[in-house]
Amino acid sequence: MWIRQCDLDADNPAAAPIPTRIVSNEEFVPPAQTREQKAYEERLAEISERAARRQGLDRRTFLRTGSGMAAALLALNDVFGPCYEVSAAEADEQHAFEEKWPKNQFVFDVQTHHVDIGQQWYDQTPDGRVVSSFFTRLRPKARSGQDALEQLNRAHYVKEVFGDSDTVMAIISGVPSRTWDKNPLPPDQMVATRTFVNELAGSRRVLSHGLLRPNLGARELDEMERQVKELKIDAWKMYTGAELGEKAWFMDDEKVAYPFWEKTKKLGVKNLCVHKGLPLGAFNEKACTPLDLEKAAKDWPELNFIVYHSGFRGFGWIAQGTGERVADPKKNDPQEIPWISDILRILKRNPQIKNIYFELGSTFAMTSSAAPDMCLHMLGQMIQTAGADHIVWGTDSIWNGSPQSQIERMRRLKMKDELIEKFGYPQLTDEIKNQILGFNAAKLFGIDIQAELKRIKADKLTQIRNEFRRRPAPSNTQYGWVWTGENQPPTVPVGG
Repeated sequence: MWIRQCDLDADNPAAAPIPTRIVSNEEFVPPAQTREQKAYEERLAEISERAARRQGLDRRTFLRTGSGMAAALLALNDVFGPCYEVSAAEADEQHAFEEKWPKNQFVFDVQTHHVDIGQQWYDQTPDGRVVSSFFTRLRPKARSGQDALEQLNRAHYVKEVFGDSDTVMAIISGVPSRTWDKNPLPPDQMVATRTFVNELAGSRRVLSHGLLRPNLGARELDEMERQVKELKIDAWKMYTGAELGEKAWFMDDEKVAYPFWEKTKKLGVKNLCVHKGLPLGAFNEKACTPLDLEKAAKDWPELNFIVYHSGFRGFGWIAQGTGERVADPKKNDPQEIPWISDILRILKRNPQIKNIYFELGSTFAMTSSAAPDMCLHMLGQMIQTAGADHIVWGTDSIWNGSPQSQIERMRRLKMKDELIEKFGYPQLTDEIKNQILGFNAAKLFGIDIQAELKRIKADKLTQIRNEFRRRPAPSNTQYGWVWTGENQPPTVPVGG
């Protein structure tokens, strides 16, 4: 059956710091738990039980510590091979993990979301009560009723992204709808969240997407002007596969899309963030492929085409199709990674294209925990073809819970020696990781990193995060949907 992971974890005495199932953000159907994920779950239970006992902790508390994160990385290595830089000492001793904690790293997450959680979760679960307590410190005189719940969900977003993780800056993103009154997070509300967080912090922590729907026709030109001039949005988010009562559209359609790229230029917006891959059942699958990027990128070199999810089709097709794994870890075979390989082919035959970027939201979250070898092949091929400066960090949080789990995986991920030798992939150096985690996005969005860090170092959110670190209480859960059956779930929209 379908269930939110946070509801599943409400009765779990020891939720894992790195997920044991793939969680859906409602843009794709999550697959059933794999044998490898189950093996990871069981191995983590063994390691954490022993290490928690040595530290005099219960397993729930242990798994919320740095040593608990180390135990999860060790368990992944035991199942998938040496993909992560981690030592057994880090699971046994807290200070051993803390010694490797990077200082002052600029982490800029370009894909974050609100997720609305019901009042019952805040009232009746331990994690929900922690968020409620956090909220009262931020807004002690908040109004009651729906307004309070709305603010509570904003506070929850702040806690997960800035309190429980090393994220420094983020972009709030949304999903499409034909009318804003039926949208869970319309542009005005995204901008209100940006204002909420930045006023709370006293610095610039959050940017905001606008939502663009070219298939709605000429009237959308007025709406995009409103969002730029009144809301001061920082980039466009688009879903070519979302029909919205009209037919799907394509980035290279000169009649439908090009008037909007011309208007975008005139309005001074440079970044076009487009959902590609993860074809939810309600989406037009053809329009979710990245094949329309080639002509558009060549025709509009002044604009940046940031491909959200990197065009990754997801895991569901593997179980429903041939049954073969992409990038077989036993063969070290860099097979096709649908539809990421299509983008790589576009770039190989058009080396002059420099304005297509890979965004990692959900794709890194899924592959780094469920198929680390695939993740290594993916990053290796991206760096070889596009360059390390064309990959930007996104986590799709808080659908995926706090971004910290993904940040730790990126920090610790290492290219296997046999992949370097056989395919010529580069090692994932600290320099490359810093580019991916923040430097690349900062360049795209005109962020002066040193100036922003100077302000952020003294802001209120930094003070709150430092308080959290003295007594960390990460949720270790995700707020998207999982499939709890053993067989592959039916191919229906999660939210349908």
